[in-house]
Amino acid sequence: MVERPLRVVLASGNRGKVREIQAMLADMALTVLPQSDFNVPTAAETGLTFVENAILKARNAARHTGLPAIADDSGIEVRALNGGPGVHSAVYAGEGASDKDNLEKLLEACEAVPEGERAARFVCVMVYMRHAGDATPLIAQGAWPGELLRVASGGGGFGYDPIFFVPGRGCSSAQLTPEVKNRLSHRGQALRALVAQLRAADGW
Repeated sequence: MVERPLRVVLASGNRGKVREIQAMLADMALTVLPQSDFNVPTAAETGLTFVENAILKARNAARHTGLPAIADDSGIEVRALNGGPGVHSAVYAGEGASDKDNLEKLLEACEAVPEGERAARFVCVMVYMRHAGDATPLIAQGAWPGELLRVASGGGGFGYDPIFFVPGRGCSSAQLTPEVKNRLSHRGQALRALVAQLRAADGW
């Protein structure tokens, strides 16, 4: 059995994402530390896929901290935009854009898309690297289907949550409680799959 680390660095500076992942790992006896605690420079997300970007971020965090690292790359894919903004979700309105900027640009891009054709989904790929040179990182993914709203609704969550309608719940992702969102979301799915791999592969 591989010795379980007591500390893992989370390769993200997104406070909303950090809160969600910490909450979902609360029942595990380990400390999840954001990379900002170590002044880790932001990794250049030059990958063409969610998998590539997640690996780049995890390796960067592990290299600068000497700790195992968890990283995710996630975004929203809109069918009418051929899967866009996809890997560019965080910078859809440009480098340094706010969540509000990105959200408003997406609403504008989909303004002419009629009802019934506004399918969208959140996608998350999550990676665990034992060390910076890990050649066999654990990789998990999750997808959360829904629809794109026309007007932002709700004050919870972050990113595109206020315009993501959740079928079966009758509300936006931003209107769900954190507990419900973590149970349904793409990130929750990916993290649960990653934890299952950790337990199976590394004896957690």
